[in-house]
Amino acid sequence: MSDSTKMLTALVRLRGALQETTLPLDVPGVDEQRAARSEMVDQLEDYMIPRLMTIDAPLLTVVGGSTGAGKSTLVNSVVGRRVTEPGVLRPTTRSPVLVHNPEDAHWFGQDRILPDLERTQRATGDPSALQLVASETIPAGLAVLDAPDIDSVEERNRTLAAQLLAAADLWLFVTSAARYADQVPWEFLKQAAERSTAVAIVLDRTAPEAVDTVSAHLARMLASRGLKDSPLFVVTEGTVDDDGLLPAAAVKDIRGWLESLAADADARAAVVKQTLEGAIRSVSSRAYAVADASEEQVAATTALREDVEQAYAQALEAINTATADGTLLRGEVLARWQEFVGTGELLRSLESKVGRVRDRLVAAIKGKPQQAERVTVAVESGLETLLLEHAEAAAEKAVASWRSTAQGKSLATAGHTDLGRASREFRREAERAVREWQQGVLDMVRTEGADKRGTARFLAFGVNGLSVALMVIVFAHTAGVTGAEAGIAGGSAVIGQKLLEAVFGDQAVRSLAERARRDLNRRVEGLLATEQARFTQLVDGLGVDLAAPEKIRQAARRVTDERFATRERHGGDHSA
Repeated sequence: MSDSTKMLTALVRLRGALQETTLPLDVPGVDEQRAARSEMVDQLEDYMIPRLMTIDAPLLTVVGGSTGAGKSTLVNSVVGRRVTEPGVLRPTTRSPVLVHNPEDAHWFGQDRILPDLERTQRATGDPSALQLVASETIPAGLAVLDAPDIDSVEERNRTLAAQLLAAADLWLFVTSAARYADQVPWEFLKQAAERSTAVAIVLDRTAPEAVDTVSAHLARMLASRGLKDSPLFVVTEGTVDDDGLLPAAAVKDIRGWLESLAADADARAAVVKQTLEGAIRSVSSRAYAVADASEEQVAATTALREDVEQAYAQALEAINTATADGTLLRGEVLARWQEFVGTGELLRSLESKVGRVRDRLVAAIKGKPQQAERVTVAVESGLETLLLEHAEAAAEKAVASWRSTAQGKSLATAGHTDLGRASREFRREAERAVREWQQGVLDMVRTEGADKRGTARFLAFGVNGLSVALMVIVFAHTAGVTGAEAGIAGGSAVIGQKLLEAVFGDQAVRSLAERARRDLNRRVEGLLATEQARFTQLVDGLGVDLAAPEKIRQAARRVTDERFATRERHGGDHSA
């Protein structure tokens, strides 16, 4: 595999890693890294990858600069005929214009530079199109592209200008005596210096008497900013002819320099190498900051998930505790149960004579089928209330945690439902889950008692009565059901346990209670998982890949490794 193919593969992988990385959360500093990621992807697609694939393509000179600097007039004058329309009104919105020799037309198809710009042969106001103009006055091996103003009041123009400049082999940066010290141009020139981009400066529209002073000052500014080797051309103020062209003498030096580059393959290759290697070095280095930003996104989304998981884990724990410690065996449930087992008289008897034989205890139970049904209804209501209470509390806690951070607040606001409350469907789903659990308990009892249905005890209590007794045992799972000191809840459970033992035996009762308990826990977990998913789906929707930071770093390291390997193989310039 050749050096260029290895580097091309590495750059394609880096582009993929950057493209796949999302930075959706508004953490501090993210705007800068979003812009950097987008800019790097654009430059990889618009320049580095296409240039490596077509290393012999013409040298692309992009003419850029400030509003009113005279870029279009300069381009027309260098070409020798009107190929691009100067903007009279600002902002000028039109397609960028690329002028090339007819022999080089095949280099500028849709698959070459700037692949996202539609090709056109005519002037248009669509900045998403690239107007191609063939001209014999442009030498083969050279192409000139007129870009929009870098400081345009139209954001789309500014973005396109930056994109075009990033796709250049050579920047021909046009400024004027009135605008050369402006901040915006120097931001672009700073980037050019940092990336070792080949740059030439044109000081345009300069009064003859100011040429020495302004050009000297501009040269000092260029030197202080790492651009001392950049050619500096001066175009004095002058009248344009009827075709909108400056006198040929005014642009003679610029045209001559460009023609000399076009005529010298080695010189062209040196310019391309300088800019391409600088761009590759820059993107492989800057990618690490995007990886760090991606890592912050991962940390932020992980924290958001953990907030939600903690809120619903606490709710699940609270429900599991309340359905096992006797909490439910109060109020309406307790009243209906006492009616079923024979009022409080039996309980008092139990408290003083807990050791009496099972048969005497069971014989005292006076439950009727309708009384068993009342216990079932009371259990259903109590469980539903408990579930709703804790689902509401979990939602409120999760939203409060999210709203304590800017990124969480934004995500909570983006949800189209009231996340701070249990979902509208929760009550209905809770009712269904409780009824299905109760039916499951009934089925367990019916199955367990299949060979006991003819016994007097089974017939006396019925499936419903034995089922409510099993529910009561489940609800006092941790309340201490072996003695009178356990209190009302424990005493109630003792009665239920003794009742079931009289029919099924000790071991079977323990097994039934454990199965019913697990089934209830499973259903509660399912209900809360669905509620929790309202939050986690919002986090998932952000598309933050946990592996993205390392993918970017690995891809950037690969590019750097290839760059150094190529340099060592060719004994290249150690500044690369």
